[in-house]
Amino acid sequence: MGGLAAATAALVLAACGGSSGGGSADSNNAVAASSDSGLVSMQTVDGTDVLADSQGKTLYSAAVERSGIKCTAECTSFWRPADASASEAQSTAADLNLAIGTVQRPDGQRQLTFHGLPLYTFTQEGPGQLDGNGFVDDFQGTKFHWKAATAGADSNSAPSSSSAPSYNSGY
Repeated sequence: MGGLAAATAALVLAACGGSSGGGSADSNNAVAASSDSGLVSMQTVDGTDVLADSQGKTLYSAAVERSGIKCTAECTSFWRPADASASEAQSTAADLNLAIGTVQRPDGQRQLTFHGLPLYTFTQEGPGQLDGNGFVDDFQGTKFHWKAATAGADSNSAPSSSSAPSYNSGY
């Protein structure tokens, strides 16, 4: 059943990939802003100022994780945890003057947080893309509403997209 769920997920995600208009690499799509600590940078993607990792991939969080990390197992094959040490996070927080920290994942690794929410990259997009913003999926009975981490907005609020693509892992 796991193989079927993974195959279904790949098909659903492939079908959703181009729906936001940001699915292809476009030189006008992402513009690096002036703040860049190496670990996290501020970028403008599709007109939205977002936090990005060192490779330029948009960072996302899900409000459902306010009470602890719920994206584990199969979820991390789509939403890759943004790993960093506590000292790297502290340095980045000072450099960018943002509420960046870390939390310990169930596997013992440290993961970046923004306003206390764990940060992830979306494996189905490349640098300078925003396809995961507003994405809704379900893993092991937990529904995730993914939102790009933005410096100018409350990262704990629900995504504004009402027509977000969705995926149900079947668990």
